[in-house]
Amino acid sequence: MNALFPRLEAPGDDVALKVGGGAVTSLQLAEATAALRARVTQAGFGAGARIAVWTQGSLETAIALVAGAAAGFEVVPLDPKLGPLELSHIVKDAAPVMAFGADPAAVAGRIAVETLPLSPALRAHPGPRAPTREVDDAPLLILYTSGTTGLPKGAVLTARNVAFDLDALAKAWRWTAADTVVHALPLFHVHGLVLGLYGSIRVGGALNWFPRFLPREISEALSEGTTVFFAVPTMFHRLSEAAEADPEVIRGLRHARLLVSGSAALPQRDQLRLEALTGRRVLERYGLTETLINCAVRLDDPPAAGVVGAAIDGIELKLVDDERRTLDARDDSTIGEIAVRGPHVFAGYLNRPDATAAVKDADGWFFTGDLACMKPDGRLRIVGRRATDLIKCGGYKVGAGEVEAALLEHPAVREAAVLGAPDDDLGERIVAYVVLSRPAPAQELQDFVASQLSPHKRPREVHFVDELPRNAMGKVVKAKLRRG
Repeated sequence: MNALFPRLEAPGDDVALKVGGGAVTSLQLAEATAALRARVTQAGFGAGARIAVWTQGSLETAIALVAGAAAGFEVVPLDPKLGPLELSHIVKDAAPVMAFGADPAAVAGRIAVETLPLSPALRAHPGPRAPTREVDDAPLLILYTSGTTGLPKGAVLTARNVAFDLDALAKAWRWTAADTVVHALPLFHVHGLVLGLYGSIRVGGALNWFPRFLPREISEALSEGTTVFFAVPTMFHRLSEAAEADPEVIRGLRHARLLVSGSAALPQRDQLRLEALTGRRVLERYGLTETLINCAVRLDDPPAAGVVGAAIDGIELKLVDDERRTLDARDDSTIGEIAVRGPHVFAGYLNRPDATAAVKDADGWFFTGDLACMKPDGRLRIVGRRATDLIKCGGYKVGAGEVEAALLEHPAVREAAVLGAPDDDLGERIVAYVVLSRPAPAQELQDFVASQLSPHKRPREVHFVDELPRNAMGKVVKAKLRRG
């Protein structure tokens, strides 16, 4: 049998999950799986039933997300912070038959399905344990996209998608059962849920999850045993600031075996800052909800600023032009859209065959909408999203990510976001939104970019803002900048 979570087939007293002061062993997790299966079965629903789990910050939430997957159900994670329009759309679209929450009172009345408490469901007498979910092509998760181009779409991920991707990453990072993953990422996204939670259980190690990100607590957790840290650039930025003031934070980062950043580009400045403080390099990776992780910097890869690595083993990757024709350029300057193919690509969007057909062709290629340049050895440098970050200025194609990276090298720039605005002369002009750490005139920043990149890539406008709008994963929401 090829189980999704092999350790639950022969569980023991090894710690599998830690949240706050609580922890559960793999045996307790297996028992919770059986108990949740029994609870859903008693309600009249069998294997393959779709259940929702509110991703509230508790140990019970993490247990339920594993138990639901292991018991053979389709799991729909719900972000408690969703607005009423998004939430009502997701629940209507996914139509879960049951919903569970660690704190049902906090979400009472928010959805049509009654939210049942997790504690009785997970701790009820489970009876005999049954085999857990196999690695197959049945739906495992329905994860909703951020909805930057309309209401969120439900990406259907199978057990095979998840198992394949996690196994390939374990090989790339030498991730083993000896590792404890530490992270403070939400459990309704691929990064925190699939990599952090499901990855830890599949590989056989443990997860120490922090519902809130606090640098000192993260540092203390990293100092215990053999640890791996998954985070987004915003977290690494805050950790570097904390490390400069607190030697204990430096000690924790130095102790970790592996530091991995994803979900957005890690500014080179923060990479160098952390390396100077700790002597450790942060590895980057690249993925999407629909494909999980496509590329990763391996442990033995040479350092390279802004590079997210090459395709992980078993994945095909290429760059294509506007007509989706293959680009053979490996010159680190030609910009193309990333297309991927492999066992990791999702089954499709729930109830949206039209949307699936728009991004996935008959040959299995998924067109990501992300723009990149490829190095001669196949490693990628991401330069932005096609929809928001490819700026056609005066006959040139400019990746917003390149300009953002250049701006972040200026000592006065704390954060930066770049986009294109309509221009009668240029087609589009480059516009920068900047958060400063100290005063600096716009002209100085424009000239600085022109000195670092080709002159035509300089911003024509610079707007100073107090902060950049971000989503739960720390990504800048450029649509909000466009709206002013």
